Amino acid sequence: MGGLRRIENAGDLKGKRVLVRVDFNVPMQDGAVTDATRLKAALPTIEHLRGKGAKVILLAHFGRPKGKPNPGESLKPVAAALSVLMQDEVKFAPDCVGPVAERAVAALNGGQVLLLENTRFHPGEEKTPEGEKKGDERYAQALAALGDIYINDAFSAAHREHASTAVIARFLPAYAGLAMQRELDHLALSLEHPKRPVIALVGGAKVSTKIDLLQNLVRKVDRLFIGGAMANTFLHAQGKPVGASLCEKEMAGTAKAILAAAKAAGCDLMLPSDVVTAKEFKAGADSRVVSADEVSDDEMILDCGPETVDALCDAIELSHTLIWNGPLGAFEIAPFDTATMEIARFVADQVQENGLVAVAGGGDTVAALNQAGVADMMSFVSTAGGAFLEWMEGKALPGVEALRETD
Repeated sequence: MGGLRRIENAGDLKGKRVLVRVDFNVPMQDGAVTDATRLKAALPTIEHLRGKGAKVILLAHFGRPKGKPNPGESLKPVAAALSVLMQDEVKFAPDCVGPVAERAVAALNGGQVLLLENTRFHPGEEKTPEGEKKGDERYAQALAALGDIYINDAFSAAHREHASTAVIARFLPAYAGLAMQRELDHLALSLEHPKRPVIALVGGAKVSTKIDLLQNLVRKVDRLFIGGAMANTFLHAQGKPVGASLCEKEMAGTAKAILAAAKAAGCDLMLPSDVVTAKEFKAGADSRVVSADEVSDDEMILDCGPETVDALCDAIELSHTLIWNGPLGAFEIAPFDTATMEIARFVADQVQENGLVAVAGGGDTVAALNQAGVADMMSFVSTAGGAFLEWMEGKALPGVEALRETD
């Protein structure tokens, strides 16, 4: 596998047309951007290119317009929001290929920025004419015709083999942007060449959605803690009572296989030893802490107990690297947020005081870290959902592979 081609190695960019794939799939309400996090993430690459005198042409998708123009999913409001952040005009073209886009690009001067319309307004972004779920080469060539160089700065879209995220790299010199590099460098620190011991925390609702992840992690990490409703399936597989808990009983065989794989790989797989249960899932519901062997038929497991939290803190304290994907309980509702909040704060302390490398990702995980007030204290928090998960599963990401040096 070749190394990553990086933006710093792109040579003289003065006057060059640089196509930059960004992730501007941002929350919007009433035609206004309500969370500019992803816009801010793109600024270092944009400003780097402007400083080199490049003509910066931004490519992005928004929503799911299904291959045809939809005014409600236009990127025009994003251009306005980006202009405010940059304190400079961001030009906008109402198409991303063809004469309209060509004229807008031709009018650009070095250091100026142009946002093209939603790449998904054309079917070729996501599908070939034959209906294959990958970007169409002819559409990718039409995009490539607008630039001299291609930069991908959208890790969150890198798991898709779409025209603007991967296929376009066949037609232009292609490099990773600064945000893409930062994401990949931190992920490499946690799984590819980590400082050991490595512990992974995996939570969430269903084992069935994370089989590939668990199978990959037991071969890569020294300890794996499974929490959330996923843990119920493993407890059930071990013959323990789970009462009325969310549990994929049909996945018991898979859970046993993962337990066996962990043992064979020398990975210490940890499960909750005590749990917080309640007879109803609502805020302030009566709850009790019981051993994982003592759950009643009418009770639901909704969080890890204090004994489990203590054991997990001990394991984290012995580790040099931590990867986290998924909450450890039903963190949206008190008191079932306790384990997730306590572990989040303990991890943050270990990062600050003992140099723990802590990498977290996934929508619920980010929400939980924000709720605990420690997201900014982690070594790195990935906002990429599917791409982060597929990377942790050990899968090649088309948008990343397209940026590698050929051996």
